[in-house]
Amino acid sequence: MKDIRNFCIIAHVDHGKSTLADRLLENTGTVEKRRMKAQYLDQLELERERGITIKMAPVRMQYKLDDKEYTLNLIDTPGHSDFSYEVSRALEAVDGAILLVDSTQGIQAQTLATFYSAKAAGLKIIGAVNKIDLPSSMLEESIKSTAELIGVEEKDILKISGKTGQGVEDLLKEIIKQVPAPKEDGSPIFKALVFDSFYHEHKGIVANVRVFSGELTDTSSAHLVATNTNFKVKELGHFSPELKTDKKIENNQIGYIATGLKDPDSLKIGDTVISSPASHPISDYKQHALPGYKDPQPVVFVSFYPEDNDEYDDLKKAFSKLRLNDSAIKFEPDFNEFLGRGLKTGFLGRLHFEITAERLEREFNIKTVHSFPSVSYKIKLRDNDDWIEVTNPKDFPMDYLEAMEPTAKIKILSPAIYLGSVMGLQEVFRIKNMVTESIGNAVLITASIPLSELIRDFDDQLKSVSAGFASLSYEVADYEKAKVAKLGILVAGHDVSGLTRIVHKEDVEREGRKSVEKLKNLLPKQQFAQSLQATSNGKIIARENIPAMKKDVTGHLYGGDRTRKMKLWKKQKRGKEKLKGLASKSKINVPANVFRELLKK
Repeated sequence: MKDIRNFCIIAHVDHGKSTLADRLLENTGTVEKRRMKAQYLDQLELERERGITIKMAPVRMQYKLDDKEYTLNLIDTPGHSDFSYEVSRALEAVDGAILLVDSTQGIQAQTLATFYSAKAAGLKIIGAVNKIDLPSSMLEESIKSTAELIGVEEKDILKISGKTGQGVEDLLKEIIKQVPAPKEDGSPIFKALVFDSFYHEHKGIVANVRVFSGELTDTSSAHLVATNTNFKVKELGHFSPELKTDKKIENNQIGYIATGLKDPDSLKIGDTVISSPASHPISDYKQHALPGYKDPQPVVFVSFYPEDNDEYDDLKKAFSKLRLNDSAIKFEPDFNEFLGRGLKTGFLGRLHFEITAERLEREFNIKTVHSFPSVSYKIKLRDNDDWIEVTNPKDFPMDYLEAMEPTAKIKILSPAIYLGSVMGLQEVFRIKNMVTESIGNAVLITASIPLSELIRDFDDQLKSVSAGFASLSYEVADYEKAKVAKLGILVAGHDVSGLTRIVHKEDVEREGRKSVEKLKNLLPKQQFAQSLQATSNGKIIARENIPAMKKDVTGHLYGGDRTRKMKLWKKQKRGKEKLKGLASKSKINVPANVFRELLKK
C-alpha cells in the first residue's frame, strides 16, 4: 500500500483549514469546479454560518505524481478547544498532519495544543503558512516561528493561499513525499477502528473506519467488539466526499461501513470492527481489539426540556442520533416542576453545548429550554464522611464539610502589548498560578482557573481586553478545594429549581441580586403582588417585588358619594388577597420564554 497517504489538517480555529480543503478537492479533481462551494466539507448549515468546523470530515482524493497514481485520504478537523476530542480521533486514523498557520495571526494557543497532540501520536508533521495572498507584516515571523516549533528549517515551511490556490500543488507533492505510507499489519483478520459514525434512515448506523488489516466485502458479516454485536454489512465504500459504494474495503483504507443497526447504543466511537467467520469464536475477538480512545468525559452539565411537553420522546431520539457522531454527549432523564420531563446532558465545553442546542432546533425542529450550565462537584458530607458527586445544582447539599471543584489548565497566547490587560483578568476571574513566557513578539501565559469560571464568559472577556488578538486553549485538570454555595430563587414563595446555581461564596449576593432584578423585568404581572427572593444557606440575600396588575374598577362611576368607590376598592383588595393565597398553595407558572431569557449568557 505504498500508494496510500492518510493525513489530516490541524490548526487554530479560523486559520483556513476548510478553505485549504476546498483547494485540495479542486486540484485533485475530486469535486468539479461547477459543483464547488465554499467550505465544501462542512456539511452542517451551522458550520457555514459560524465559519467554523464542528464535525471532522473524511474524503478520498486521487492524485498523479511522476506517472504514478496516489490515493490521498484527508480528514478535515475542527479547531476549537471544545472539539479537541474530534481532533484526537482523527490523529489515530492517519499517518501525517498538515499544521496550518495563519500568516496574519501567527501561531495561536490551539496551534500549540494540536501540534503537541500530533507529535505525541507519532505523526509526520508538515508546516504550512496560509493566507499569503493577504498583506501581512507577520509573514516572515510566522514562517520562522512555525519552523522553530516543528524543528525544521524555514525553507521547509510551505507558503500557500487556500483562497487563490497558490502553493497547493507543492503541498500535494510534499504530502506524497513526506507522509509515510501506512504500515502493513500482516494479520489475515479484518480489523478497523471506528473513528466516527452517523445515522442514515435507510442504511442504519454508518461507521467511519480506518482499516488496519484484512479486507471486508459488501456481502460479509462483521462484529463490533466493545458491544459484542454482530451485523450483516448493508453497504460499504469511501467518501468522495459523498458516499460512494465499493465491493470491498481493505487494509490501510479509510471508508465507511453501513451496519443496518438501528440502536444507537450498539456502536461506540473507538470500537473495533472485526470480520466474523465461523472459524473465529466470539471469545477470541477481544484479543484483536485495536487500541481505542479514552471515553470522553463531559465537564459541563445542562438540563434540556422541550418547549412542547409532548416532544419529550422526540428529544430523546434526537440526542440518541446526535450521540452517534458525537460520542462526548451523555444524557439521562430529568424532571422539572415547571418544564416537565427533560434530559440532563453532559458536554465538553460551553461551545459544545451551544452548538448542540442549535442542532436540535435546526436538524430535528425541536425547540428547547435549558438550565444554567453547571459543572461536577465532589462534596464531603458531615453526617457520614462520604464523598458524593453532584452534577445537578438542585441536588447540592445546603450543609457540607468540604467541596471540590474541577479546574482547567489554560494557555493564552497574546501580543506582548496586551499583557497587562490579560493579567488584569485576575481581578474578575479566580485565576491562579499565572506564568508568562516570551515567544517572539508574543507572550504565552499558562494558568489554572475553576472550570465554572471558564465556561461563564472567560473567552469573551479575553477577546474584549485584547482587541480579539489573544487566543485560548484549555484542558480539564484535577479537582481543587472550593468555597461554593447553592443559590436558589423563590417566586411567590415557590422554589424554582431550574434557576438554582452553584456559585462562589464571594459572588452569592451579587449573583442573587442580579437574578431577581432580571426576573422582575421578565415575569408578567399578576392580579396580586409577587415576591422574588434569592436564597442561600436558608437565608434571603436579595429581594424584589412585582407589583400587582392595576385595574380601574371605579372608572365607570360618575359623581356620587366616595363611599361607592371605597366599597369597590375594598372588594378588589379582598379578591387580590384571595388570589395571592391560592397562588401560595398552587403551582406558580414561569413561562418557558422567561427561562430562555433569564438563562442567556
